[in-house]
Amino acid sequence: MKKNITSITGLLAVGVLALSACGEGSPAEDADTDTENDADAAGENGDLTEINVGVLPIAPSGAIYYGIENGIFEEHGLDVELTTSSGGAAMLPAVNTQQLEFGIGNPNSVLNANDQGLEMQIITGYSNSMAEGDDIAGVVTTADSGIESWEDLEGQTVSINALQTQGDLTIMEAVEQAGGDPDAVNFSEMPFPDMEAQLEQGNTDAIWVPEPFLSNSLSSDENQLVGYSFQDSIPGMPTMVSFSSAEYVEENPEIAQAFSDAMTEALQAAEDDSDGVRALLPEFIDLPEEAAENLPLEEFDAEIRTEQLEEAGELMVKFGFINDVPDPASLYFEGE
Repeated sequence: MKKNITSITGLLAVGVLALSACGEGSPAEDADTDTENDADAAGENGDLTEINVGVLPIAPSGAIYYGIENGIFEEHGLDVELTTSSGGAAMLPAVNTQQLEFGIGNPNSVLNANDQGLEMQIITGYSNSMAEGDDIAGVVTTADSGIESWEDLEGQTVSINALQTQGDLTIMEAVEQAGGDPDAVNFSEMPFPDMEAQLEQGNTDAIWVPEPFLSNSLSSDENQLVGYSFQDSIPGMPTMVSFSSAEYVEENPEIAQAFSDAMTEALQAAEDDSDGVRALLPEFIDLPEEAAENLPLEEFDAEIRTEQLEEAGELMVKFGFINDVPDPASLYFEGE
């Protein structure tokens, strides 16, 4: 069943301090162990349980849409409504107040929230960058900018979708590994859809973009790739995960388990049928069919890459994004 995709722009103005009202909770350890009863556990009298899931309006989000369209979530007793947001951090207020039961965004936002005393849990993995070859996100600049390598970003402004998340974190590490000063790079927030035009107009020196914006910007001879920041910092880094509030998970362990199971099945199906995912993108993110046909997709996998996430956490401490790496025992959903 196809769901309407709406906006939660009104929620974006909610500051991080508003999240302090989050009640304390811990992973439920007594989730229903009978997976065959997931659908019954998730709903009453066999009815589907309605849940709202926050997503980003980018190509990888097509994997959960694929699962919805193919009835996978309904098979697990869930009726999913997707709600778009500009970034993972912007979803946190809505997830914290349970206006969204789950969110799909970058894991760094989850680590940041937990460091501030909020209790968010990563339910499943979702998508991952490519450890080698052409990656799915990169830094782009104009061909005449004089920026040829990471160290050339010193003193330049790089636009990213949100501060203190994956973009600036991996760029800073790439600049440092190249011998540059990461603190000399200036970062500004900007929605992905606006970046290429702002780069063309000279309002920013470089942009950090995922697909489909990466391929679109590089299709112009006026632009060039600086590099893939994931590969030059944490190869194979998870780009998105699914998450929820620990309070919601503790109060609704059966729904959390059903969502985890459905995500696992949906992501595997999406990985096995990348053409099927691409076919949905023109409708899902208003992408031209020609652009969607050969669009590079991230690796979809529900397994949580804890090693890479721990590396990301250490980098976040190193660059002052967070104070401490979250305790894995409380960070990950302990399902079946």
